[in-house]
Amino acid sequence: MAQLIRQPQLLCGQGWADYGLVDSGNGRKLERYGDFLFIRPEPQALWQPREADWDAPHLAPHGEFVPGADEDGGGRWNYTRPVPRDGWPLSWPNGGANGGESVRFTAQCTPFRHLGFFPDMAPVWGWMGEQLQGMQAAQTLNLFGYTGVGSLALSRFGSVTHVDASKKSVAQARENAALSGMSDRPIRWIIDDAAKFTAREVRRGKRYDGIIMDPPKFGRGPDGEVWRLEEHLPGLIHDARRLLDGQSRFLFLTVYAVRMSSLAIAGLLEEAFADLPGVIEHGDLAVQDDVGGRLLPTAIFARWRQGEA
Repeated sequence: MAQLIRQPQLLCGQGWADYGLVDSGNGRKLERYGDFLFIRPEPQALWQPREADWDAPHLAPHGEFVPGADEDGGGRWNYTRPVPRDGWPLSWPNGGANGGESVRFTAQCTPFRHLGFFPDMAPVWGWMGEQLQGMQAAQTLNLFGYTGVGSLALSRFGSVTHVDASKKSVAQARENAALSGMSDRPIRWIIDDAAKFTAREVRRGKRYDGIIMDPPKFGRGPDGEVWRLEEHLPGLIHDARRLLDGQSRFLFLTVYAVRMSSLAIAGLLEEAFADLPGVIEHGDLAVQDDVGGRLLPTAIFARWRQGEA
């Protein structure tokens, strides 16, 4: 039986050459994406910014996302300096010092306040690489895979199945693979509802060495399927568990923008993995700012892995 570690953990990311959290406070955050600076809303930044003036020449943003009145992620970008509307290339090291290769991708200001990737996932991608260390023919599954940075990071260990309901996101993921010189990697790019695809994989008798999932609070599949996290996550977790066995390495779940404890989703994993060995851990994802080292929490996570506590 997998052992639940009750004490929460912190999985913290730091900036790198192409990304950094410059400052945060008063419900906003200032970030560096390559040569461009942006301000976005951040409800968890309850403190005062370290820098008094974000309009100072060395901090002046190229744009700011102003949220709408609804709770569905609406809003608009206000630009004060030119920004490439078709995006600009960035990279993530992907364990380059340990035999990996950089993953390249296009950053772009999207209508949903994101910029084409989630930088707080960088330590998650690194952790998955540690679990797969030494494997060259791993089978991994990336559910809600978005623009594919995680899938490209996983592809150095074997074949990847990338699933997302958005045709636009999957097309961008393919473009990121080409930008990274990884178009020939064994990645299946699938446009589908994640829950339906996972259930079909169970019926097919498939297995995976690792699964990562980053479900939204609310979403729709390509055929109008409705996803509500609190309602549909338990079924998805239990199906995903059936795609893993005693030789599998991990399952990693991240959850954003919900009023929920990491202990709650860890309990869901504890139930699903009652018949497998290993460890279940949970806690917060956070990003450390470039200067003062202050931590900005971004999401909660729960994960199962092989090994001892």
